[in-house]
Amino acid sequence: MAALQRKTGLGKGLGALLQQDDIGIAKNTPAEVPAAKPSTSPAGSINFIKVDQISINPFQPRTDFDEQALRELSESIEVQGLIQPITVRQVAKNEYQLISGERRLRASKLAGITEIPAYVRTANDQQMLEMALIENIQRENLNAIEIALSFQRMIEECSLKQEELGDRVSKNRSTVTNYLRLLKLPPVIQAAIRDGDLTMGHARALINVGEVDKQLYIFKEIVEKGLSVRTAEQLVREVQQAKDKKQKGKKEKALTFQYQKIEDDLASKFATRVKLNVKSTKGKGAIEIPFDSEDDLSRILELLDW
Repeated sequence: MAALQRKTGLGKGLGALLQQDDIGIAKNTPAEVPAAKPSTSPAGSINFIKVDQISINPFQPRTDFDEQALRELSESIEVQGLIQPITVRQVAKNEYQLISGERRLRASKLAGITEIPAYVRTANDQQMLEMALIENIQRENLNAIEIALSFQRMIEECSLKQEELGDRVSKNRSTVTNYLRLLKLPPVIQAAIRDGDLTMGHARALINVGEVDKQLYIFKEIVEKGLSVRTAEQLVREVQQAKDKKQKGKKEKALTFQYQKIEDDLASKFATRVKLNVKSTKGKGAIEIPFDSEDDLSRILELLDW
């Protein structure tokens, strides 16, 4: 067990939480697994724990595991043993709950390993959530939607502000905001991001489109025509420009010569710009008379005999 003393570095965020360096574990094939230590384990220690005594972390943000990658890791563990320990907390005698390392735990089970090395930590539910989320964000290739959901959970369940969250995961606030905005996209688009059919670059372009129907239209164009991110961004601009032109055309159409003359006469009467908004063909609408100060407002009110 001399190999237990070799150290490597942890990720910044997780290391700050655990306040302890990672410790490598020597080759651990089924034939070489040492006897399990007593069930009551001191916090921060490394123990060999039976896999059937470890329950899955209920706070695990990852929902999809690549089966091929799991098989490859399992084959590596069969040959080399589990090099990097998982992290657990003890919840009862001979009962542990996973904090991080579900992929390693699953692969070990596939490899037929009955006992694996694990850090034993003392953690409450919030710390469990934070450690699991940060460990996954920094060490696993989570898809963008899983990252966004992880960020949302940390904000909601750990009562963090976006700036605080950014500090925890070593990302600036704008990056955190962009991920969170993904969760406002229609479910079909979120699913495409999750499944890798839509890149983060495409998603950022779609975020800037306000209407769901236009988001879905552009999404369909991206998928069916295989548009690049740059082309998708150009399509977004064209859609937005067409919308602005249409809105401007509606306004110009509403202001007929008669309405325009009324607007001009009112502007002359009140000595300020007056906006006449006609909202329907039945003559309904509103008149806006802006003012620059309280004195200006008093002047306008006097003209209205208020």
